[in-house]
Amino acid sequence: MGRYAQVGLGTPRVAILSAVETVTSKIPSTIDAAALCKMADRGQITGGILDGPLAFDNAIDPQAAKIKGIKSEVAGRAQILVVPDLEAGNMLAKNLVYLSKADAAGLVLGARVPVVLTSRADSVRSRMASCAAAVLYAHARRGTAALPAA
Repeated sequence: MGRYAQVGLGTPRVAILSAVETVTSKIPSTIDAAALCKMADRGQITGGILDGPLAFDNAIDPQAAKIKGIKSEVAGRAQILVVPDLEAGNMLAKNLVYLSKADAAGLVLGARVPVVLTSRADSVRSRMASCAAAVLYAHARRGTAALPAA
C-alpha cells in the first residue's frame, strides 16, 4: 500500500498534463504522457492510477471530460497533476496559489535528499510547509518515524 493510501486517501488519480488530450508527434509532452501511462499498464510505475495526456480542464473538471468524451478513472477527478517541465509546473503552481489564496509547499524530488523549493514571494507559512514536507519525505524514504522521539 502506498503512502498516499496509508493516510486514508485511497489510490491517487494522477493526470499527466499536456496542452491537449490526444497523442501527437507535434507536442512531445503528449508522447511522454502516453509512455508514462504505458509504463503504468506494464507495472513499471505503481502506486497510482495514471492517465494522459490530459489537458488541465479535462483533468480536473468532470463536465469538461464528459464534453470531450473522455472516459477514465482520472479524467475530471485528478488528485495529482504531473506537468511536462519546470516552467509549466511553476506557472501552474503560482496560478493555483494566487487565484485561490492558498498556501503551498514546494519540493524537488529525485536527488539524494529532497530540495526545498520556495519563491522569494512565498509566505512564512508556505516556507515552513515546504520544510515540513521535506522532513516528512526524508523520514518516509528512510523508513523512520516522521518525527523524532522527544
